[in-house]
Order: sequence, then C-alpha cells, then structure tokens
Amino acid sequence: MNFLIRASAALSVAFAAFAVSVPASAQDPLTPPASSYDVPAPQAVQGEDQTPWLYKDSNVPVDREWVFGEMANGLRYAVRRNGVPPRQVSIRVRVDAGSLHETDEEQGYAHLLEHLLFRESQYLGKAEAIAAWQRLGATFGADANAETSPTHTAYKLDIPDIGPEKLNESFKLLSGMIKAPVLSDENVATELPIVLAEKRERGGAALRVSDLTRRTFFAGQRLSTRNPIGIDETLIAANGTKVQAFYDRWYRPEKTVIVVAGDADPMVLAGLVEQWFGDWQGTGEAGVAPDFGDPVAPQGAAIANGTNLPIGELGVAVEPDLPRNLTYAIMRPWRQVQDTIVYNEGLLLDALAQAIINRRLEARARGGGSYLYAQVSQDDVSRSTDATFVAFAPLSEDWEAALADVRGVIADAIATPPTQEEIDREAAEFDVAFVNSVEQEAVQAGRNLADNIVNAVDIRETVASPQVVLNVFRGMTARMNPEQIHARTKALFKGDVVRSVYVTPSIGEADQAKLQLALASEVTVDDTARLAAKSISFDELPPIGEPGTITEQGPLGILDVEKVEFANGVKALLWSNNAEPGRVTVKVRFGAGYRAFDENSAVYAALGQGALVGSGLGELGQNELDRLATGRKLGFNFGIDDAVFTFTAQTRSSDVEDQLYLFAAKLGDPRWDADPVIRAKAASELAYNTFSTGPGPVLNRDLEFFTSDQDPRFATPTPEMLSNVTPEGFREVWEPLLAQGPIEVLVFGEFDQAAIVEKLRLTFGALPPRAPIAPEVAERVPSFPTAEAAPTVLTHRGDANQAAAAVVWPSGAGIARIRESRQVEILVQIFSNRLLEALREQAGASYAPQAFSDWPSDINGGGKIVAIAQLEPEFVPIFFAEARKIGADLAANPPSADEINRVTEPLSQRVRRASTGNQFWLFNLEGASSDPLRIEFLRSLLADYSQTTPEIMKFLAGRYFGNANPLQLAVIPEGQELAEVPDVQGVPVASIPAVRAAPAVGR
Repeated sequence: MNFLIRASAALSVAFAAFAVSVPASAQDPLTPPASSYDVPAPQAVQGEDQTPWLYKDSNVPVDREWVFGEMANGLRYAVRRNGVPPRQVSIRVRVDAGSLHETDEEQGYAHLLEHLLFRESQYLGKAEAIAAWQRLGATFGADANAETSPTHTAYKLDIPDIGPEKLNESFKLLSGMIKAPVLSDENVATELPIVLAEKRERGGAALRVSDLTRRTFFAGQRLSTRNPIGIDETLIAANGTKVQAFYDRWYRPEKTVIVVAGDADPMVLAGLVEQWFGDWQGTGEAGVAPDFGDPVAPQGAAIANGTNLPIGELGVAVEPDLPRNLTYAIMRPWRQVQDTIVYNEGLLLDALAQAIINRRLEARARGGGSYLYAQVSQDDVSRSTDATFVAFAPLSEDWEAALADVRGVIADAIATPPTQEEIDREAAEFDVAFVNSVEQEAVQAGRNLADNIVNAVDIRETVASPQVVLNVFRGMTARMNPEQIHARTKALFKGDVVRSVYVTPSIGEADQAKLQLALASEVTVDDTARLAAKSISFDELPPIGEPGTITEQGPLGILDVEKVEFANGVKALLWSNNAEPGRVTVKVRFGAGYRAFDENSAVYAALGQGALVGSGLGELGQNELDRLATGRKLGFNFGIDDAVFTFTAQTRSSDVEDQLYLFAAKLGDPRWDADPVIRAKAASELAYNTFSTGPGPVLNRDLEFFTSDQDPRFATPTPEMLSNVTPEGFREVWEPLLAQGPIEVLVFGEFDQAAIVEKLRLTFGALPPRAPIAPEVAERVPSFPTAEAAPTVLTHRGDANQAAAAVVWPSGAGIARIRESRQVEILVQIFSNRLLEALREQAGASYAPQAFSDWPSDINGGGKIVAIAQLEPEFVPIFFAEARKIGADLAANPPSADEINRVTEPLSQRVRRASTGNQFWLFNLEGASSDPLRIEFLRSLLADYSQTTPEIMKFLAGRYFGNANPLQLAVIPEGQELAEVPDVQGVPVASIPAVRAAPAVGR
C-alpha cells in the first residue's frame, strides 16, 4: 500500500477577464470518441468482478478510481480520470529493467538506452524529440523526462491542453519511442558524450562517498557494483548492436506497465493504450531477472555489543571538504510480501516507533548534544535489502562520543517501552497527515497519482485511496500501545549484519579497526531524551495585545479577494474559496529583507534562516512549540527576499487561526534562546568546505555575490566570519528587524472569512505600531559589477575534469516594468534552447546547460540574465564564446516563429496549469495591498507569456545582449589555468576540432 501524503491544488478560474481567454472548446474534458477522432473500444479492461493485476494476493481495498487492464501481449496498464490540473494528461511507461539487470559488460546501458529513446525513433527523426514535445506544450525536463534506477526505467510525460488530436499524437510519438527506437552506432556515438557529461557532473567527493557507501552496505550483492550511470569502460565500448541486445531482452510488453491519469474518459485512455501498444511483440529471448543477493555477515565477524549483531563490512572515507557523517545500517534480506491490511498495520507501527526515536534524538541534539542531527529510518532498498539506517553528523572529531550518544538513545528505546503519551503524540501527527490527504483527495495532481502506481509496481505492492489509509490507521488504534510499539522497535534493530561508513575530513581520525571497536563497545542506555508528556494548548497562551481596530475593509478589485487594513498599519488580503478543500496558505510579508543588512550584520542574515524560528516566542522554546503543534497542521517557514522577510505555512481550515497567532506572536513577543543560534552556527561552519567539492557548489556559493558587485549581504559566511557570531549578537541584529517595516498578511484557501478577520484583529491588529524603514536602508539595491574583458576565475578542489561557467548580463527590475520581464522570459527560453542545442546536442560538452532570468519585482535593481553550464575545463572558453554569440545573434536577427512557438506554448501552459492553484494567485498578488499596479499587471499575465513577435524579441535582445558587457565567471580545478578563448566568430561549437566532445577514459 502506498502511504504517501499527496497534496495538490486546483481552482477553476477562467481567464475570461484577462487579455487572453481560453477557448470554450478547450474548457471541456476529453469526451468519448468523436467523428474526428476514433479510438477503438478497449478489450483488455479488467471488470469489477475481477481482481486487478496490481491487487493480486492482497486484501487491500481496490481503488476503483483506477481502471486496470492486461493485454494479450502481457502489457499491463492502469488509467483514471483526473482533472488536476485541468486539460492535462500524465503518462508513465515503466519498464522492469534497471542497472541491476545489466551484465558486467553492460553497466550503464539501461540509462544510456533511456537517452537513446529520446534521440530517434519510429515517428521522431534525429534530435527531434525535445522540439516535438515543446510544440505540444510540454517543458523539457519538467514535463518530458525519464529516470533510470537500479530496478526500473520510467518515462514520464505530462501533456497540457489536451484535445483528441494532441492526445493521439502524444501516444503515437511515445509508442514509437518505446517500441521502435533507432539504436544505431551513429546515435549511440552521438548520445554517449551527453551521458558521459552527466556522469562527469555527478563526480567528485559526493560520488566517491556514494560509491564507497554502496560497496560497503551492499557487499556481496549485485547492488554493490551497479550504479545506474555506469562506468567509463563499458559506456565507451557501447555500440548499436550491444545496446539493441539489451533492449531486446528487457524492453518487452510483458515487462512494461503503462499508467495514465488525466482529464479524459478512462475508456478513451485505455483504448489509446491498446491501440498504440497492442501490436507490440518482443524480439528474441526475454531476459530473466538475476538474483540480487542477500546481505550476509562475513565469517568470524565481531559482535556489536548489546545487539548480538555481527559487524560486517566497514568503510572510512577521508574527504577534506565534506563534514563528518556516520551511518550504520542493520541489514536484513528483502523478500516480496503479501500486501495485506495486517502487513500495512505493521508498517505503520514501525513508522510510529521511528518517529518516537527521532523525536528523542532531535531533543538530544537541541539540548547541546555531541551531534548536529541524527535520524533513524527503515527502507527497502532496490529489492535488495530491508534495512534500518542510523545516520548522524558529529559536531567534532570525537565521533566515538557522538556514536555512543546516538546508540544510547536507541538502546533506551530497545530496552524500555515508550509511554502511551509519546505514542499518542506521534499518532496525532500521523492522523493529521492522513486526514489532510483525505481532504485533498479531490485535488490530487494526476502526475502524482500516476507516479504512485509506478512506485507501487516497483516495490511490488499496491496503492490505496486516502480514505482507506485513514481507515486502516484509525482501525488499528488498539495496536498502538507500548507493548506492540516496543516489539516493533526491537525488530527494527535486529538483522543479519550491521555495516557502517564514516566520512571525515581528517586523516588518521578513524579507520576500520576503530569503527569496529566503537560498534562493538558497550552501550550505556540514555533515558534523558524522553520527552515530557505535558501538552500545551493555545488557550493557555497570552493575548498578543489589545485587539486592533479595522480602518478599511472591502474588495481588492480582482477575483473575490478582500482587503483589510488595521489602525496599526497592518494590511491583509483574504481570498476564501473551496477549490482546495480544507487547505489554507498563510504568508506574512514584513520588514526590509536583504536591504536591512550591511557589511557588519550580513553574517546574521544566513543564520536567521536557520535559527530565527527555532529560538521560540514568548515562553515557548522549540520543544514547547512542537508540543503545541501536536494534532495540528502548522508550519513556520522563514525566508529572506529582496525587500521583505516572509513567514509561510500551509495549514488546514481548522488550524488557520492558530497559525495566525504563531506568526503574530513571533513578531510581537519573540524569544531569544541561544541553542538554535549555536546549532545554526555549527551547521554553517561544518558545511562551508562542502562548497569547494566541485564547480557547481562554488557557483551556488559565489554567483550571487559576484553578480551583485561583491555585496557582503550576498556572501556565504566563512568560518572566520562565523567565529565572531554570538547569540547576543544574533539578538542585537534581529530584534529590531522583527519590529520594523510594514506588514502584509495573505490568507488564501478554504476558511471562514469573518472568523479570520476577527482573528487578525486579535493578533496582527493587536501588534504595536511598526518602526519605519530608514530611507538609506530602503534605497539599498544590488549593483552590477563593471565587467572586465577577462573572466573572473574561481577554483574548486574537486575532480580535475570538472569545471563550470556563467555568463551574466544586467537586466531590469521593478514592478513598473514587470510586463517587460515576462517577454524577457520568452527571450531567455529561446536562448536556453539554443544553448542546449549547441552544447549538449551538437557538442556533448554539457549535460544540462541553461539560461534563466532573475527580475526582482520589489526593488528597482539587481536584475540579471544568466547562462550557466558545467563542463570540462577546456570547454569553458568555448561556453563563453557560444553564450555571447547566441546573445549577439538574437540581437541582430529575430528568432523564427517556430522557435517562439516552442517556448511560448510551454510557458502559456505553465501559467494555465499554475493558475488552478491558490499559490499562483497569492504569489502574483503579494504586495497588492499597497501597490495597485500588481493588480493591473496581473490581468495581462497570460498574454505577456504567450504572445510576442520576432521583432519584440530582437528589440529586447538588443537591449540586454547587444550593448552590455556581460560578467564572465569560471570555476576551474585548483592548480589549473583557464584555457585560452579561441576565435569562434560564426563557427558552431560542434565544428571546432581542437576540443574533444567526450572525456577520456579514467579522467
């Protein structure tokens, strides 16, 4: 059974009031076959008197929203109607073949084949797939993608704005990809550099640790030597014949499941599956799945004290730029289960047991423990093992003490049953989640529903409706007692062998002998982390202040949004609607955002995101806030934007009033506990060196800093900067920031509007008047650096064949020109397509080069257009030249109508789909309580993203690419020099012979 908590949003908002309206014909779901479109009636549908193939040998109630079928050729399918978002169909094709099905000589072929299916097939010529799906409105990567895991390969398509012809065309193109790919030597040679580029970009310290972990934990099993990305030797030896042989063994109808969820008649969807895949027959002899193996302890293994578990393989990785991390796992063989109600009740008891331990571990860490975090999790890994993992991050080189502390908390859980109060507390959290899932069932996104079926097939289990999950959970209340939870806890820490990997930055700190000794050492039971049982009620909390006075209340002027203003200056936007049953989004915008900081206080900005919420409010610390939230769905996300700070939460209709109290109390009566600051400081110090592990992390660390002319507000704090941080300094910076600047509260969702207005009066309306933002603070905007002819060069300490580069042009900012920003987005998407074509499709130089636009709307500065890619070092100057050449060409020559259509169709569909959710409207109406321009410009949003001309694109390209000098930023390995920039004027990157298109073996 699949216990994922599913959440999605849907609102039926037509664009009739906007500049572009949706045609009436596009507003109705797909109906059964019409004269212009004839789908044969499906013949393989399993009736309600049959047990669907997914539920064989299970007593889990069948989710009858799904229609199941099993065709004569062995292909199985599941289809259902789903209108979230409207007019979209999500198609998944799962093939039961992943890296575990490869021979030693085929390592990486499953993933290579995934790429090749997009290269050329029966109905798509060479490199036509991306453009074809874009013309159908699908964004490459987001709506048209695939994944390869150890156990399967899954192709994922989300097609918007479906009509009969488009749906038929989608199935046709997809069937050609799956049934008849062109696996020629030429296509393999063309796609191979892209796969090798992807492999290279995943390299470095993290990959080395991942490989060590896989070899250690799954020693003796097939998974230990099978990474889906493959190895250089086998990939470079690949050719069409070899890949075809792999395809013939595994790409067969009897090994394939097709899942479709969308805004269409299920019989039409089933008919399309049968029409386009019914004639598929496998070629040659079918593959037989190999034995994945079981975890087995080595003979003569030492025994872990207190558990009687044999200590198996151990690994120690010394990575100077990675923080300390220790993971140990109790390994058991994986066996296919009978997916019954009783089995799922056991899973829920396991989950409760883990939640209790994890809460205790977190309490220990919060109280000044020897580790930054720790977590226990049970997982069935790739149908290879059933394991309980324990992972934690020691705060110092004394990892043995941290291991002893973590094991002590776990030993207490093994030795002594939990209290009923602890169980009830975690059960209340589960119940809230399951109830929320039931409330949201009507607005579950089709793509998530389809993915749930794919995941269930992969783990050989079923799916269940949210109501069934809730019924099962509430029906097992009698089993949620200390004795049964204790029994499940003890079982989680029993197995056939325990294995461990420790990652450390220091040579000599640990080795396998020390790790074995630590695991074999006696464990001291630690019962100090057990949590107090006393619950806290919102009724016990003090009022925020004297209730406020409403000075203005009325319609905002768009949709049914209401604006409320209080005497203390707080403004609120409320939109009560029932399109997302039971769900409410609350967002509070306040203060000055990044403008509030200067060189001396900038270090506290980053720490605020990690420590401000945890430092509590009033008399409540973090542990008390957790108890207060028991049985409720409350959130407390804090963010820093260009010009405002934000609190955000997704809550329920029944909890929104309490959510408003929490946010208001944080502003009106903040608490300043020291421990969260100390912990956030430690986390930042431990994480800093990880930015040096490769070119991508360095760009993540420094791109904003350099594009803002090295503004200290956007610098990632160094250990030296962090060394001066204190809890007292944290309070000194943040306390006045919480009390200054205007407040805007947005509440969008299903709620009682009158009750929320009153609650606002008692909370935000009761806050004292706010201090103004100083004029010099309000005027702070990032500057763009004066571009130098030579690139700025940074270095990383990762692999010698890894580099990254960015070309950045200054652009616009501010709400007054927001319509221009939407047209710039079209231009940047065209740029991105050209960059992808040049560097990925033609040259194989980069796996995922891209361009994006950053146009701040709350400040009048800091806008930029960024082109970015990860490459080999010798490709960096080629990237600079190609990016500048694309910009110059767009400034000189307008793009074609087809180029424009390939980006405006996906953009417009993205807007249409997003507009079915409350989040879309909330995001676009932020700030509208004070700035009516946001309302005016919202009316043209769809037109701005979907309509343009080649001349407008040329004009904007001339404005931003034609005259401005871009910033060029390169990240290369330490010890290397930046390669010289070749003269590539007018020459495609792919035709430059001096640069190799793929890395050599072993680089």
